[in-house]
Amino acid sequence: MAKAGRRPGATNAKKGPTKGTGGKNRRSLEGKGPTPKAEDRPYHKAYKMKRAAERRQAGQHSRPQQRLGGKRTSEELVTGRNAVLEALKTEIPAKHLFVMSHIEADERVKEIIKIANQEDLPLLEISRGELDRLTEGSVHQGVALQIPPYKYPDATDLILTTMEKFHEGQLSTPPLFVALDGITDPRNLGAIIRSVSAFNGDGVVIPERRSAAVTASAWKTSAGAAARIPVAMATNLTRVVQQAKDSGVFVVGLDGGGDIELPNLELASEPLMIVVGSEGKGLSRLVTENCDQIVSIPISSAMESLNAATAVSISLYEVSRRRAQGK
Repeated sequence: MAKAGRRPGATNAKKGPTKGTGGKNRRSLEGKGPTPKAEDRPYHKAYKMKRAAERRQAGQHSRPQQRLGGKRTSEELVTGRNAVLEALKTEIPAKHLFVMSHIEADERVKEIIKIANQEDLPLLEISRGELDRLTEGSVHQGVALQIPPYKYPDATDLILTTMEKFHEGQLSTPPLFVALDGITDPRNLGAIIRSVSAFNGDGVVIPERRSAAVTASAWKTSAGAAARIPVAMATNLTRVVQQAKDSGVFVVGLDGGGDIELPNLELASEPLMIVVGSEGKGLSRLVTENCDQIVSIPISSAMESLNAATAVSISLYEVSRRRAQGK
């Protein structure tokens, strides 16, 4: 019969040391916790792939890094001796110049380093392997230039501020803007920035989506004009067009089937915004409906349309010519 307070079948528990393993077997059965993921095990292939991805991400300068005003912007890398030299000559803003260790310096490399020193541009000497990873295997010829993201001002703020200066007598000519509706080639954007600068324009407006951005390619095509002409961002281009009109800016759209031809543009002497669409689709419907006039450029019937940047250049020249005549 079991004693009171004892469970049937229970044995006497002896206190103190007992003969046996000393608890080693019990501890070995406790385990070491859950098995780490494959990517966290240093000897596993997945771990090496994860580390390689982290290194690429740390040196990633050609993909979007942040959003400014809702538009994805990026730090880019200009690679190759000719491209880097051209970028430095056109005064593209840069953060760092990467040069491969023990590079065989030709005249281009010497000039690149000379310009970098003159501009106090930080020069970082890195190994070929590091430069290969940084440029993701692109042809770099031992040099790469890091370009910071472009900071876009707000389109409405730019227009209102410029109009205030005009009304206060701070501008010698009426404000002149160019807005891009669906232009996706950064070289077109760069060429338009250059033309706006050449004809005393006050800024370029681009939509937040489906538009070329101020990349290294745009900077180079602008031949340095991107440092002087602000490229402003419009979250909604149609709304910015409406706000421009409310502030006293006349808006004209360029289209082959326009109401009037460019030589008859009487609005040239007024505060003006010229809107250009893509070669394929032209102006969007909502932007077209909000323009004060649709203007066409007379061209040969053998040619269907003009390149967007060319059309803007011709229009800006005509506006400049008419304004000069009106003085």
